[in-house]
Amino acid sequence: MTLTSSLIQAPGISQLPPLALYIHIPWCVRKCPYCDFNSHAAGPELPEAAYVAALLTDLDQELAAVQGRVITSIFFGGGTPSLFSADALGRLLRGVEQRIPFASDIEITLEANPGTFEQDKFKAYRQTGINRLSIGVQSFQPAKLQALGRIHNGEEAIRAAGMARAAGFDNFNMDLMHGLPDQSMDDALGDLRQAIELGPTHLSWYQLTVEPNTVFWNQPPELPEDDILWDIQEAGQGLMAANGFGQYEVSAYAQPERAARHNLNYWRFGDFIGIGAGAHGKLTYADGRIVRTWKTRLPKDYLNLAKPFKAGEKQLPEDELPFEFLMNALRLTQGVEAQLFTDRTGLPLARLAQARRLAEQRGLLQVEPDRLVATPRGQLFLNDLLQYFLT
Repeated sequence: MTLTSSLIQAPGISQLPPLALYIHIPWCVRKCPYCDFNSHAAGPELPEAAYVAALLTDLDQELAAVQGRVITSIFFGGGTPSLFSADALGRLLRGVEQRIPFASDIEITLEANPGTFEQDKFKAYRQTGINRLSIGVQSFQPAKLQALGRIHNGEEAIRAAGMARAAGFDNFNMDLMHGLPDQSMDDALGDLRQAIELGPTHLSWYQLTVEPNTVFWNQPPELPEDDILWDIQEAGQGLMAANGFGQYEVSAYAQPERAARHNLNYWRFGDFIGIGAGAHGKLTYADGRIVRTWKTRLPKDYLNLAKPFKAGEKQLPEDELPFEFLMNALRLTQGVEAQLFTDRTGLPLARLAQARRLAEQRGLLQVEPDRLVATPRGQLFLNDLLQYFLT
């Protein structure tokens, strides 16, 4: 069953954006020292049934935001969603579809850790309708995996790709990090070559950063110097391009027609409902309001039905919309069509005119009247570019 997006009457916005669903499952086997996501070490038993019930009740409270749309993509993030059984995720997906129609070509992605791979389990995931995996490899090298606190080894990561394909997944991403402690150019490119050999359709390749509220923040590892990081970045991008992986976002590379549709929706300022402990959402309403929401973070509070799921929300004021839109759109290497700014925010393109001229003069934004695209220099200094659009 499919529906078209509802037309709305708000000034400047002719049609609601596409709608996606993000589902957060907050448990991991153990917390990695670099991770600042809302994740918590799992106990001996996961409260699958209670959490699925809570997720569906949470979704029930968001249904007014659907406004006649279908769900174009679903992303199970975490944490490690692959700790949940296929039965639990299947029940959840059936419950979601009973509430909101799925697009006929819906993309449903599950984040998975190589240490959680079991052939029968992943075959069952595929049978539930999950059609894309994102495998958190980070590295294939024992010393690097140990430094990152990962629970898998390189051989398990290699086997995971084969098991994914055998389970029926012909579309999967591999997450890899570079700029790891004591990592050389050969180390970084070796990880990339190994990943490419395994035949993923998508690679997420990003530099390790030390974030507040992590173990690494309090006990910083020794990371490669900037010159080495720059050389790794250039060589890695060249290697992926030579193997058919086109860069379409700051840290995302894909085979033709295999870009992550769920993430593209984020970067193109689409809408998404967020359910689960700590999940965030962004929703456009028929009266033109654009609202960001966030849910309570601690699993025990999320599962306490006496407490609200929603921890807060913020309507984006008009003067913040240019920055909010471009913070996402300019991450795309090809940018976006300029008209999308008006389509998504309801503001006239003229609102950007002065800042665009200044950014173009500084060589940070391409001089393209019909598109909003960062120059290669602008991609490198994206934070500097975005400052022009703060009001």
